Amino acid sequence: MTGSEGWWQALQAQGVPGVIYDNDGQCTVTFWWRDPQGCEQTSPIKRVWIYLTGVTDHHQKSPPQTLQRVAGTDVWQWQTRLSSTWRGSYCLIPSGNEDDFPAEAFDGIAPAAMALRGGWQKLLPQAIADPLNPESWLGGRGHMMSALHLPDAPSQAGWERADTRYQAPQRLTWFSERLKNQRHVWVFTSGDAVPEQRPLAILLDGQFWAEEMPVWPALQAQTNAGALPPAVYLLIDAIDTTTRSNELPCNAQFWLAVQEELLPQLRMLTRWNENPETTAVAGQSFGGLSALYAVLHWPEQFGCVLSQSGSYWWPRRDNHPQGGQLIRQLEEGFTCDKALRIYLEAGVREPLIHQVNQRLYPLLQQTQRAVFYRQVDGGHDALCWRGGLIDGLAWLWKGFFKQE
Repeated sequence: MTGSEGWWQALQAQGVPGVIYDNDGQCTVTFWWRDPQGCEQTSPIKRVWIYLTGVTDHHQKSPPQTLQRVAGTDVWQWQTRLSSTWRGSYCLIPSGNEDDFPAEAFDGIAPAAMALRGGWQKLLPQAIADPLNPESWLGGRGHMMSALHLPDAPSQAGWERADTRYQAPQRLTWFSERLKNQRHVWVFTSGDAVPEQRPLAILLDGQFWAEEMPVWPALQAQTNAGALPPAVYLLIDAIDTTTRSNELPCNAQFWLAVQEELLPQLRMLTRWNENPETTAVAGQSFGGLSALYAVLHWPEQFGCVLSQSGSYWWPRRDNHPQGGQLIRQLEEGFTCDKALRIYLEAGVREPLIHQVNQRLYPLLQQTQRAVFYRQVDGGHDALCWRGGLIDGLAWLWKGFFKQE
């Protein structure tokens, strides 16, 4: 019987969310939530919003979606169809209100962007992970998320080896005179047999990869497997949203501080191969924009870039697909006279970012030979980025080290 204890146990044994492969490259996916306060007669819950990255999030400008209660039970459910290659994160937001979003958010034709964004901003601090899904984490915006990997989603090498042993990273404090602030940085080494041969990777939004979705086991697992060389990883904390929004988008002062202050501090701790051909900068969103900016402007220091979901619309906020400052500079003839290795990635379900990355790719191809662009069946999502981070580093460093 729907909603009985046996019914819930059987559902969880089958796996939640429920996924049915439809043999046409699509899957029917059903999400469930069990109301801890029972049926509609005993529970104050009126809505259970679902924030499914790349499907119902604010990037899509589509009406908000809520699970529907099965009358007379503690069961809430919502169903959608997704391509079998899709991967993404989601959260649930139970609410006792009927009016979390204004009416214009539901018009079905052109929902107001501000109404959607404002509604989600108000709700997301209350978000919960799916209690029936064992794979969850604290997302970059401070609320819990759960993971969904459909059957044909690409593998994410290293991430399945969470039990891999590694040498604990060092957490340091960087006091920046140039930037007038201080922050944490993490230094991780995945092998030290020949320290001076190790490449260096700088990871922006380091606090996320260090604490919220720790990257250490995946990096070590792929190093052990020979897919990555022993390397030095420098993870830089963004401090907070305001600082991040100021420092990452095309900010020369930030990258001068990294070169003049942070890298000398790193040299006091460890050694690496300082050849720019093997020195990589990796970032996502504003970090992706910042990484390419750094490599184009200081190629004598950084020769590899891993840009995921780069915000190449910046600083335009009018959703213009032609792109922002960096794209315009490239169109006007700005070039880098050194050979770079560039790995770009964007999700097909993050509309504006996908468009500007498609515009950027051929511009880079005009002056650089080693440019790789991958489109991912997903949204603006760390669950997608974690796979691309490992794959991108492997591609950037391929050929510069001997595989065992």
